[in-house]
Amino acid sequence: MIAFPRTALATELVAALQGKALLGDAHNGLFLTAPRRTGKSTFLLGDLRPALQAEGVIVVYVDLWADTRRDPGGLIAEAIARALEPQLGVVARTARKAGLDKVKLGGLEVDTSKIGKIDGLTLVDALRLLHENAGKPVALIIDEAQHALTSEAGEAAMTALKSARDQLNQPGVVNLMLVMSGSDRDKLLRLVNTAGAPFYGSQIQRMPPLGPDFIAHVAGLIEAQRPELRPVDQALLQQAFEVFGHRPQFFMAALGQVLSPLAALSGRFEPALLEAAQHQQAEDEAQMESDYLGLKPTEQAVLWRMLEQGPRFRPYDAEALRFYREKTAHPVNTAQAQRALEALRQRMPALVWKSARGEYALEDAAMHRWFEKRSEAGQWPPTPPQGMLALEDD
Repeated sequence: MIAFPRTALATELVAALQGKALLGDAHNGLFLTAPRRTGKSTFLLGDLRPALQAEGVIVVYVDLWADTRRDPGGLIAEAIARALEPQLGVVARTARKAGLDKVKLGGLEVDTSKIGKIDGLTLVDALRLLHENAGKPVALIIDEAQHALTSEAGEAAMTALKSARDQLNQPGVVNLMLVMSGSDRDKLLRLVNTAGAPFYGSQIQRMPPLGPDFIAHVAGLIEAQRPELRPVDQALLQQAFEVFGHRPQFFMAALGQVLSPLAALSGRFEPALLEAAQHQQAEDEAQMESDYLGLKPTEQAVLWRMLEQGPRFRPYDAEALRFYREKTAHPVNTAQAQRALEALRQRMPALVWKSARGEYALEDAAMHRWFEKRSEAGQWPPTPPQGMLALEDD
């Protein structure tokens, strides 16, 4: 994968996180959303983190999807513990080697193996200790932050981070910067959009996708390495990139294939790249259709309701049960709807996500775009091909 620095965007966000921007609320928490595989994590690690570090900020990064078997609350605590480790000093490390369970540091009793746990140092104290011992502001970047909502410990960690922000920051002084990213805006909204949400009142910002400057960069590389292809048609490259859903990994992989000597193209490569993008899009949509048609009627009805309602989805209210009855042509009670939701969650890969509070959302937000596209074209719901047997509910 080629390197494409987004220095200007990172610089703007650092200023906003520091409270230097004239407008905006990023100093209280920056919430970024972007579809999967569009370069979000690459930007956080390759651009935003070094830009913060250049400003003298201690940066803690954790990806809650790095190990989905681990509790997200534990992952957050562990990341802070690792950042705190170098700050503890020789005395603390020596004490641990000597077999001492706890040491006093900065007026606090520290056991780094238990940071964030009930019987150990709280996340608030750990972040305060990290800031005070480093003598620098701290930025905590949590990638795929919506995953924290899938466990009680993860929710508790989010509430603790809000408390830490309120305690460490003062008017005009930002000692703790919080960056939360997510690949699904509907899920990330659950951190900010209700009175009980830990960051109620904060705004979700859409991270701008890679655009014409990225395409110009790629075109420049092609022209430098393959002079015979000058000038590259940037408009067609941009069109192909958009069809790929602004996903640089898929775009660059297809570009490598059409530029390969083994491709044996007789004409220009740009139309072949656009054709590859359209083929990939058709395959993605065909997979979604296959997944939908492979469901039992009640599961289809529940998924249809989720696609239609989005964040307004309520699985068991009277309107939902009436909807299920209309689409399946038989009564559906709460228990049956619940079983259908669980079946959608247990599929591999899962089609439905559930929070610790019992809220449901689609696992892959791309299904919403597929649903909207088919609905606008009058092609919803999908119908099974002739000869395909429809599944029945138990």
